[in-house]
Amino acid sequence: MKKDFTPEDELLFLALGGSGEIGMNVNLYGCRGKWLMVDLGMTFSGDEYPGIDLVFADLDFIEERSADLLGVVLTHAHEDHIGSVPYFAEELGVPLYATPFTAELVRRKLEEAGIAGKIEINIIEEDHGSIQLGPFEITYIPLAHSIAEGNALLIETPFGRVFHTGDWKLDEEPLIGEPATEEELTDIGDGGVLALVCDSTNVFNSAASGSEGAVYRGLLEEVKKHRGKRVLVTTFASNVARLQTLGHVAEETGRQLCVAGRSLDRIIEVAKDNGYLQHFPPLIDFVTAMGLPRGEVLILGTGGQGEPRAALARIAEDNHQVGLTSGDVVLFSSRQIPGNEIAIGRIQNRLAERGIVMITDRQSEIHVSGHPGRPELEALYGWLRPNILVPVHGEIRHMQEQVRLGRANGIEHCVFQKNGDVVRLAPGTPSRLAQVRAGRLVLDGDIIAPADGEAVTLRRRLARDGMLLVVIDAAGRPQVEGYGLPLDEDYDAFVEEAQEDIVDALKRLKSARSRDRAAIMEAARLAARRAAQRWSGKKPQTRVILVGDD
Repeated sequence: MKKDFTPEDELLFLALGGSGEIGMNVNLYGCRGKWLMVDLGMTFSGDEYPGIDLVFADLDFIEERSADLLGVVLTHAHEDHIGSVPYFAEELGVPLYATPFTAELVRRKLEEAGIAGKIEINIIEEDHGSIQLGPFEITYIPLAHSIAEGNALLIETPFGRVFHTGDWKLDEEPLIGEPATEEELTDIGDGGVLALVCDSTNVFNSAASGSEGAVYRGLLEEVKKHRGKRVLVTTFASNVARLQTLGHVAEETGRQLCVAGRSLDRIIEVAKDNGYLQHFPPLIDFVTAMGLPRGEVLILGTGGQGEPRAALARIAEDNHQVGLTSGDVVLFSSRQIPGNEIAIGRIQNRLAERGIVMITDRQSEIHVSGHPGRPELEALYGWLRPNILVPVHGEIRHMQEQVRLGRANGIEHCVFQKNGDVVRLAPGTPSRLAQVRAGRLVLDGDIIAPADGEAVTLRRRLARDGMLLVVIDAAGRPQVEGYGLPLDEDYDAFVEEAQEDIVDALKRLKSARSRDRAAIMEAARLAARRAAQRWSGKKPQTRVILVGDD
């Protein structure tokens, strides 16, 4: 590897996102002067980024080397693997590769962004051979996951083969798609696997993830229990197998199906266009659904993660065309994503307050994960027999645990890495060579900006400490306005004292400094801020404005 990180006669791996967090997956492979990107995902914001919805990996490293980037290969259509495509594909200027279902969802995203005609999308059928991109030959290997067309990638290089799992699980009853069998995966292992780059999400789970077939039986049994009640099931919109399951459940329980949520409408349309959900029951509209006897309708709704604008949140507030009343039932056929607990709890408390019954996967087998537990990881290790294990797609604790699990199962080289670590997989013993910038960007309004930029940092400080505005007129009289200070009935007394402190501070300025605008503003700022701290214990952001003649 040259000092500018150009890969030489070697095989490199570099994660710019998804290693050290769950979400925002962006992985790079480098070989003989060229780079290959696998996935281009995003994540959703939390409280650490006030006013921000979407968070992206900083692609500065590969944007500077875009002339050597051969393409972006997408494993599947979850947002943490494709969500950044509309924001960065045009700038990267390389073709995209995806299977049909993923390609269609990506195409729609590009159309919404107004750049569909500028991006080349190559549709790859799962059973139609390989893609040759420079020194990389890529073959899609179908694996079960909680979305249609989840795939691993078998990447052949001059130094050996890499099995990049993407998101995956083992499922004996997948309902949608035909994942690779144990025999097929063993055959791949027989051909030699240099490195397994593997999903770490559920490494702490001692049990296997479970099958979609078991969920079908669990949901069928649960819905049957609630005869005469209106039942709403909330699940991940992208889980086409779960939608198929719920279609069957509706038919077998004599209920008509109603869908509440635009993302569900979009997924159902794309799934049908790509050959899925062919036996899905016809949907009824909200008016028809609300006119049926309560026990004759099954509602599919978005919002199981507590999203404030999704259907379930509005239904919980009784602010949607779909209505639930006391005794009706909501089934949460989805896992609680870490970080969403408060938002989900808020909606569940509102539903409970209205007497609506809630069932989660803790009470009934109505959901299984799309990621492998320890038994599945160990099975894959045994079938592929890799020389190297590189855990990805997890927080630090997940990836370190998979390193330990891999070692316990006899994998010779288990490499812990995180975003920004350049790892040489071959030749020789795998090792971390260097670290490059792997920061975060945020979508702030319509602008993509650094996550650690001044705007977000200031917004965080304002949320914590509030703000003071000091206006000083030409006669040196200050006016103080406080925003977000916890003073309430003491506010007027605080303002009066703060203004007196500012006047005293300005009087203490000597000679030339008393006419220096910068000195005046700084003295006023410090006096006002100290008064605020004395009264409230807060250190608000303080701004001073001088009006009048210079």
